[in-house]
Amino acid sequence: MQNRQPLIVITGASSGIGLATAQLFSTLGHPLLLLARRLEPMQALNLPDTLAISVDVTDRAALAAAVQQGEARFGPADAIVNNAGVMLLGEITRQDPDQWDRMLDVNVKGVLNGVHAVAAGMVQRQRGSIINVSSVAGRKTFPNHVAYVGTKFAVHGLSENLREELAAHNVRVTTIAPGAVDTELLGHTTDAAIKSGYEDWKTAMGGKVLAAQDVANAIHYAYAQPAGVCIREIVLAATRQQA
Repeated sequence: MQNRQPLIVITGASSGIGLATAQLFSTLGHPLLLLARRLEPMQALNLPDTLAISVDVTDRAALAAAVQQGEARFGPADAIVNNAGVMLLGEITRQDPDQWDRMLDVNVKGVLNGVHAVAAGMVQRQRGSIINVSSVAGRKTFPNHVAYVGTKFAVHGLSENLREELAAHNVRVTTIAPGAVDTELLGHTTDAAIKSGYEDWKTAMGGKVLAAQDVANAIHYAYAQPAGVCIREIVLAATRQQA
């Protein structure tokens, strides 16, 4: 079956930015492949021309198989939004190193696994967009963010290098770097004092942080440009966010 719009793949699509991005691209007529560990929230969206699959982005083979399944149903992926991520904040001398491993696996290897699943096909077709969701924490440091900042600096670095390698094949690479967003991300942090301090920081801004829809809009803006235009990076934050 031919679709008027090409397939968009979104990881971390069960909540927050991924969910909002799925809803936006669906309203614009795109078929979707939605990937996350939690299947029910993706299915509850009840979006047309959508395949939702429970996948952990750290499982390279499962992620690649899911993309193949989506492409068999809807045609080649024109874009992947590598959005899946975890934020486990901690003071470096007390944080459980297993949390570092988890962030490296999801935030860095998960992005690379997503790239791996689509890049060869995009190069062959001489078309495609790889959109990696990073963070302002990929550009500057914050207290209790050492390992998290490291993963997001890695996303910025690998994205820029990837863009350089794929540009000659007409494949675009975009980094999206939001500031504080009203999502479930902080809930991953296990240190109650750090979570409380983070909430106090948001309150000091008048509670005015980004909505997931704001980031989804930025993702679509980058994707919607003419094929010959690559928006390399978008950094966005609430107006009252100083850091």
